[in-house]
Amino acid sequence: MFVKKLLDCPEFIAGDNTLLREILHPDKADLDLRYSFAHAIVKPGKTTFEHALKTSEIYYILEGKGMMQIDGEERLLEPGDTVYIPPMARQCITNVADIDLKFICIVDPAWRKEDEIVYE
Repeated sequence: MFVKKLLDCPEFIAGDNTLLREILHPDKADLDLRYSFAHAIVKPGKTTFEHALKTSEIYYILEGKGMMQIDGEERLLEPGDTVYIPPMARQCITNVADIDLKFICIVDPAWRKEDEIVYE
């Protein structure tokens, strides 16, 4: 049985400026995985850098509220909401609450730096 605690995962700033902890990634554990699974935080009032991935992505909102933008379309996300982000979609999320925006990210196939484009 494989179990990993969130706080045992190193925290780092991702390319889109999200505070991230990679929980599962096929390159970091001896598991038969196709996807990566991470916990993300965006601080109050902050927006991630606009970016796109060559792969599909899913966000599942745990806490806070975020204004999600995908290819120019906006939608407010709240706890319990799931959003699908298609490959190569320009995306960013803004924390519109006064608490941390916390969400789970699933990238399939697994996230790789060379598959991400960050627009600054």
